[in-house]
Amino acid sequence: MLRHDHPKLSEYMTQCLPEFMQVNHYWDKQRQMVVAKILPGEFYMTTKNVAIATTLGSCISACIWDDRSHIGGMNHFMLPITNKEAHEVNWGQRDKTTDATRYGNFAMEHLINAILRSGGRKINLRAKLFGGAKVFKQMSDVGQKNIDFALAYLKQEEIVIESSDTGDFSPRKVIFEPCSGRAFIKRLDNLHNDTIIRREKDYSSQIYQKEVSGDVELF
Repeated sequence: MLRHDHPKLSEYMTQCLPEFMQVNHYWDKQRQMVVAKILPGEFYMTTKNVAIATTLGSCISACIWDDRSHIGGMNHFMLPITNKEAHEVNWGQRDKTTDATRYGNFAMEHLINAILRSGGRKINLRAKLFGGAKVFKQMSDVGQKNIDFALAYLKQEEIVIESSDTGDFSPRKVIFEPCSGRAFIKRLDNLHNDTIIRREKDYSSQIYQKEVSGDVELF
């Protein structure tokens, strides 16, 4: 049972980082915890015992956390990389951050930087990787390009990948608990495919029409 009016949800929202207030949050009775649901181009980071959920087709989500301080988060990006320059903006301008994080190189940097700003240490970071299904028939395999990018990026940053579930043809629902590092995956049947494919096509058609903006720092 999902609720948007639970007392513990209201309590958490008073502690939620301002840049993530617009993300859809709900109370999951089965898990007995708050869940933040992110969409393509978004990412979420928390220092609390909160789960993060998303649904993936060809997109990729990297779940990254500090296994000592239990701080972590998840991103969700559509395309692997852009060479466009990101304009520097203030960290609190979440709408512009979302513009940048539609690309994997910015999505990774923003998530890692958010964890480090909140007290995480790069040496303690671990990752789990999900998505990249080939859901677009008769189209280039953007899912595999996303997988290849994410693997190369994490290797370059020397972040250990503890587990992954990528590729194949099925969309996935992912729920990640940064506090524990646990991730739960559900393969979705064909009934969900049309909705996911339509959403990703609509989103991808908008990507190239926007300038890239967002604050980017390299660690």
